[in-house]
Amino acid sequence: MKRFYRKGLMIALLGALFLTTEVLAQLDLPRGSQMATVSQRIGITDISVVYSRPSVSDREIWGSLVPYGMNNLGFGTAKESPWRAGANENTTIKFTDDVKIEGQPLAAGKYGLHMIIEEGGGATIIFSKNHGAWGSYFYEPSEDALQVNVQTKEIPHMEQLTFTFDNVDANSAILALNWEKKQIPFKIEVDVTDVVLADIRQKLQDVPGFSRQTWEQAANFALNNNGDLDEALGWIDAAIEGQFFSEKSYNNLNIKSQILTKQGKNAQAEALMDEALEMATVFEIHGYGRQLIAQGKKEKALEVFKMNAKKNKGTWPVDYGLARGYSALGNYKTALKHLKVAEGRAPDALNKNTIAINITKLENGEGIN
Repeated sequence: MKRFYRKGLMIALLGALFLTTEVLAQLDLPRGSQMATVSQRIGITDISVVYSRPSVSDREIWGSLVPYGMNNLGFGTAKESPWRAGANENTTIKFTDDVKIEGQPLAAGKYGLHMIIEEGGGATIIFSKNHGAWGSYFYEPSEDALQVNVQTKEIPHMEQLTFTFDNVDANSAILALNWEKKQIPFKIEVDVTDVVLADIRQKLQDVPGFSRQTWEQAANFALNNNGDLDEALGWIDAAIEGQFFSEKSYNNLNIKSQILTKQGKNAQAEALMDEALEMATVFEIHGYGRQLIAQGKKEKALEVFKMNAKKNKGTWPVDYGLARGYSALGNYKTALKHLKVAEGRAPDALNKNTIAINITKLENGEGIN
């Protein structure tokens, strides 16, 4: 009797297992609206969009398949829903750092991306803290992190819905949804300097902080990106006289000199560069001369180029430097003489070609800097 009971119980359990498996099974099958991911880095901030790409397929899209305004979709908990900005699951967007959307702040994180399309050409972009719900069926306004209003644009026919990053520059990009003949763009901005400096501060406390070059890079970034100069000075001093390393080099002394110059401490900066130039290579001295020209210090630049020619006589690229120095002061005749010497010493075709172009400029009375 017990044996029959155990057999019956096993059959019942197997039946329940098969039923549960059949109900919950989710096969990975091809979709009509394929899933896609598009990403872009701005500075060191990564932005990614995950969405599904429906096709137009001769359908009326705006105002029909995608209704204007908010709508009751007849399912879920939302009384009124925006468009899911794609097909299938909710479109999501992720930012690894804080950003600004159309000038409005938005914290780092992952968001559900929804849109309200207006008949008159406007659209509202919605970033919802609820990024895990299916579509827009469970949209809840109280979960909005941000809403921004934008104007749509007319574009050539785009059969499949496509997100693109356009007009990418050092601090921003335009993210645009393109479908049928409508584009819905919005601007994303990143405070790259603040993001990078925050990352630097964290990394200097970890393994990278045990490398002298890391402190040099940190100071140089702050110097050239409007960072805190006192903080930059502390970083470069750590590279020069750090607890775990203490090594002066042309590079770190040059960085410190530039920081001091920006702080208005010109005498200290010049004294430091005199020390740095004693250990500099021919190319580092040449680079410093060009740096001075860029700063408008033309006479000082020529002095540096002359010193390089004396210290590294007959080597490349000392005559090229002299040509740049004399050109900066408008003495094209002397500049041309040194440039022709440099042409004969140029080590490769690329430099020879560049020099040939500059010779033509000088012969036509044009500067070469």
